[in-house]
Amino acid sequence: MRLVKQILLFILFSQILFANEYNYNLKPKKIAENTYVLIGKKEFFTVHNGGNISNTAFIVTKEGVIVIDTGSSTKYGEQMIKAIKKITDKPIVSVINTHHHPDHFLGNSAFKDAEILATKYTKKDIEENGDLYIDNLMNLTYKWMQGTKVKAPNKELVELKNKYIKLGNHKLKVIYLDGHTSSDIALYDEYTKTLFASDLIFYNRIAATPHANIKNWIRALEDLRKVDFKVLVPGHGPIATDKKPFDQVKRYLIYLDKTLKDSAEEGLSVFEILQLPKPKEFANLAMIEDEFERSVINLYPKYENALME
Repeated sequence: MRLVKQILLFILFSQILFANEYNYNLKPKKIAENTYVLIGKKEFFTVHNGGNISNTAFIVTKEGVIVIDTGSSTKYGEQMIKAIKKITDKPIVSVINTHHHPDHFLGNSAFKDAEILATKYTKKDIEENGDLYIDNLMNLTYKWMQGTKVKAPNKELVELKNKYIKLGNHKLKVIYLDGHTSSDIALYDEYTKTLFASDLIFYNRIAATPHANIKNWIRALEDLRKVDFKVLVPGHGPIATDKKPFDQVKRYLIYLDKTLKDSAEEGLSVFEILQLPKPKEFANLAMIEDEFERSVINLYPKYENALME
């Protein structure tokens, strides 16, 4: 009898461990009326964080809930829904994917009944490359990705037609930009004056640039800077109420662009670039070494090729 109890206790303990092992501990932070953000870690994908590295958000309206980005796995999406239900019993009616990077859309499959909106480019990339993103994150985060399947957006945002998303009192202006990727959207809630800048803003964390066009990105920052916001939600990093994040990202992108351009003209190797000292203003920002290295590897060949044209 004692052995049976021990076995039952072991099974129960194992189930509790399993349940907690893949818990993102999502805690919505209210940043404006009806508006909540789930803050991700200022890290890269690891087994320890399960891919919880970006900010997601939701807005509760009289007609239902709008979700902005869905995280990096089905588990994240499911836990996001549970977090939303603790705040409201209203249905989730709209999900918006701001761009095609996996930490912003791989939770889509948890949202079974909501319409999922994205630009044509983002929708196409998710359809064509979604499984590759899953495979990559499986290697980086392991079992956090179990059960994750690609669910592409089912409604396209067209720049000439979809200028606003309206639900209840909230009127979200869709701002079509590019630079971080070939298709980035920011969202401005005119009701609360909250600007969701997505990955066009990395705050107190070095920007990721695997698909970046730095010139276009800087132009996008200048456009967004003109928005009369009260609250700024970056794609990565803490919430802000001023324009410091714009300046920080712009200065880093200018530094990165100049470093790569000068290095190409001097004929430096990738290894030599990585040994260059970093400016003090960036040296203490999260992910400086890792993201700078990724940027050099991804972008430097373009600068070398430009000299040959």
